[in-house]
Amino acid sequence: MKRAILVQLLCLLLPVIFANAGTAIIEYKVLPPITKGNLSLFPVVGGKSANTVDLLTLDDGLRSGAVIVTEAGSLQGLVRHRTRYSRSSAAEVNRLVLVNNSDRPLLLLAGEVVTGGKQDRVIGVDRIVPPRSEPVDLSVFCVEPGRWVASSERFNSMSLAMAQPSVRMPAMALRDQNRVWEYAAVARAGMAKAAPQAAPTISVTTSYAKVMQNPEVEQRLASVVADYDDLMKELRKVGAKGVVVAVNGHITWADVFASTDLLERYWQKLIRSYAAESLTNMGNKEQIDQKSAQAFLDKVQGTREVIETEPGLFSRTEVSGDGYKAFSLTSLLVPSEYTVHMAKMSCKNTGPVLVQPLPILR
Repeated sequence: MKRAILVQLLCLLLPVIFANAGTAIIEYKVLPPITKGNLSLFPVVGGKSANTVDLLTLDDGLRSGAVIVTEAGSLQGLVRHRTRYSRSSAAEVNRLVLVNNSDRPLLLLAGEVVTGGKQDRVIGVDRIVPPRSEPVDLSVFCVEPGRWVASSERFNSMSLAMAQPSVRMPAMALRDQNRVWEYAAVARAGMAKAAPQAAPTISVTTSYAKVMQNPEVEQRLASVVADYDDLMKELRKVGAKGVVVAVNGHITWADVFASTDLLERYWQKLIRSYAAESLTNMGNKEQIDQKSAQAFLDKVQGTREVIETEPGLFSRTEVSGDGYKAFSLTSLLVPSEYTVHMAKMSCKNTGPVLVQPLPILR
């Protein structure tokens, strides 16, 4: 009798224990998929909600001029390295400087592409930048090998999209510049195949951003997500905070936010990145069910590591498990802590990603 009561208590307490350990993934519920060709999106509901209205997005900050991104060494040489400062005199591939002059905290998501400067770059980690910030040294990776001539002094955001999951993965999980170049090259080649009329133009550029902004590529992406506003209306109706993404019947990714509002603000960029992944990975469509998507989101066993913490601002954690990696950004801003964004990637159902090397396409 006592044993049965103990088992029941453990069943009730385990979700709380996991949640307090920073693995609130198990609180989420996956709904039936919305399918577009070989792309399936499973809405994610539940979890702890938070008021995210005050968070500023990179697009809004750059558009208003309140946020400045430039090459390291171009902003009066002042670069921040955690709590110490140094002088930088030259631009480097993986160093950009950002200043948030607004009165709102700025949210940066891994996978956001900034264009301009001497090369286009992709942001490698989620983070929060405080209002009226000092210059912050960003963690970025180049997605445009071969160019080292400034196209503009300051950067703009690739406002209509962010890097597709297979390009986000090596930046976030491998933190390897060469692998980012490899996967970006594979993505460019895949898009040239998906949009053959654009192939001649794609073949002469190394810019991932320019490929995604090519008119024919834009048209192909639109064919997959032409009704993205309607999709968001459906997600808003059920209170979704994110989606689990499957391509060709294989789960590849999940993005989950602290609120439906935050998902909506990133939705156009996200849905286009998922569409790009589906177009560059065309294959035999297999069936994927709701149960599998829920199981993917529920996986919490793994090695949890706090990667970075800025007191009173944010902490970032990484969980490495069997066949997946998950990254969580937690806001430490008052009045209470909450998970702003969680990105989870499959490491076994996405072909070569994180499993074997890819050839560099020339």
